[in-house]
Amino acid sequence: MASSLISRSHHIDFDSVFRFDDAEIVQMFESLITTGLKEFLGCPAIFHENALIEFFANGSVRDGVVVSTIGGIAVEISESVFAATFGLPTEGLTDLSEVPRNLLSDAQSLFSVSEKEVSISCLKKEIKMQYRLLSDILAKSLFVKAGSFDAVTRDRFLLMTAITFDVKVNWGNLLFGVLKEMVTPDS
Repeated sequence: MASSLISRSHHIDFDSVFRFDDAEIVQMFESLITTGLKEFLGCPAIFHENALIEFFANGSVRDGVVVSTIGGIAVEISESVFAATFGLPTEGLTDLSEVPRNLLSDAQSLFSVSEKEVSISCLKKEIKMQYRLLSDILAKSLFVKAGSFDAVTRDRFLLMTAITFDVKVNWGNLLFGVLKEMVTPDS
């Protein structure tokens, strides 16, 4: 699992993105920065692969803390340490279902490639290019789940809406939850 995480890992070079000629795509990346995810998504892809594999092989969650060993050394990662390490916001929504309904309706129109509103679970081909790209970034960088990348899931649509409309999200809590799922066997 950890080796597939490394090979599918994507990081964003924000400096080069802002040189794009497409204003809508540049705006989408600016929205990502305002969420507080710049450090997390722009983290350099320098891994010590063997240490990472060992971390996930030995990892578990105890009392809400991710614990593991690497080279015989104990490692404990709390939500606050995780958030601070990546400079993630720790205030805002922790439940995606709390994204305001009026913003969901606006997103269904805004994201659509046609005049017709898209469903909050739709195919990527139904949404504009910059939102397809945002969907891919969320699918491949924030969520480590198997499944089709041709579809936009409900959770991904809610996150896309929150990012686009600058809804405050507790990214520390959300992404630490993803890490806890990753170290939990059979998740």
